[in-house]
Amino acid sequence: MLTDRRILLVVSGSIAAYKVLDLARLLRKASATVHAVLTAGGARFVTREALAGITGQRVHDDLWAAEAEIGHIRLARLPDLVVVAPASADLLAKMAHGLADDLASTILLATRAPVLVAPAMNPAMWEHPATRANMAALVARGVRVVGPGLGAMAEPESGPGRLAEPPEILAAVEAALAPPGESPHAPGATLSPAGRPLAGRHALVTSGPTHEPIDPVRYIANRSSGKQGHAIAGALAALGARVTLVSGPVAVPDPPGVTVVRVETAREMLAACEAALPADIAVMAAAVADWRVAREAAQKLKKQPGAAAPSLEMALNPDILATLSRHAQRPGLVVGFAAETERVVQHATEKRLRKGCDWIVANDVSGGVMGGERNAVHIVTAEGVEDWPELPKAAVAERLALRIAQTLA
Repeated sequence: MLTDRRILLVVSGSIAAYKVLDLARLLRKASATVHAVLTAGGARFVTREALAGITGQRVHDDLWAAEAEIGHIRLARLPDLVVVAPASADLLAKMAHGLADDLASTILLATRAPVLVAPAMNPAMWEHPATRANMAALVARGVRVVGPGLGAMAEPESGPGRLAEPPEILAAVEAALAPPGESPHAPGATLSPAGRPLAGRHALVTSGPTHEPIDPVRYIANRSSGKQGHAIAGALAALGARVTLVSGPVAVPDPPGVTVVRVETAREMLAACEAALPADIAVMAAAVADWRVAREAAQKLKKQPGAAAPSLEMALNPDILATLSRHAQRPGLVVGFAAETERVVQHATEKRLRKGCDWIVANDVSGGVMGGERNAVHIVTAEGVEDWPELPKAAVAERLALRIAQTLA
């Protein structure tokens, strides 16, 4: 709950701005006081009257309004958290470069409150080097990020840049405003998510599937989307870690502020992981193919009329988790993942002992977890098992990052 918390909601120009009406409703339902600032672009998509009706507060939109009762400095000092949703490419650029030419950008430059941004823009704009550099600069300064997601756009077009859904933004708000020593998703945690407790630490994260070629056309793979692993990399970076993300082939956007190494096969992933050492933390979230074809065909295997299907001789892939767990440069904390379809905790407990890692994050993937937006995990350690509730994958990532920071502290 957000009782007695003051949220300043900055709405910038994006067709996704209609979603902030639902976000404002959720924030009010969680007992927060919501004040809204509407940019000129944002006013093209939602009205002052709609925002005022839901928040119950006057909406601010003019830096120079003669009748303004609250100046920009007072607005900057007012909130416990500033939430920019949607955060357009233009406003993110202003934030990164310290520009202040309207009410929203002036408040963002003057505020001392923590800031959470929810980017929303065309995929080409999100992936542009300028936007990536702006996001990296903001993350380095401690700005929190939720999303963007992958999906259909208004153009019509599809790709990374879709505004995070209101419940996901709400979860990020609750995490950002958790009292010191407590996280809303991790009872007993001793660190505040608003700090940077992992500053000076190097985290190695793997994510996505591996593709093991059969021939130049076909491959063996797992169903991983990379959403959970990429979210973990972003959450660790938000807590101050220097993050190396070794990613198999995925369609999700790179988390801001991390170094991404792209690979295809398990052998390439292992080589990239070893090259990234030393590291303080290793989170092996990738769904690595256990087997590969022993001899990849140089040409496409052709189907012949009347002929039997080709026989594929399989070979074991290297065990990346076990290798890092026993490596001469073993990270101080090694976290593995176990995607199971039955006896989840039992199999994960056995896997932790067999691999030699410190923790296993286990989940049941018999449903729609792979490629989905939510996850329910169990954390298996030498001390026992923690059963976490189903959460958005971003919230799972943040909770895990806080748990890691607590342990390393």
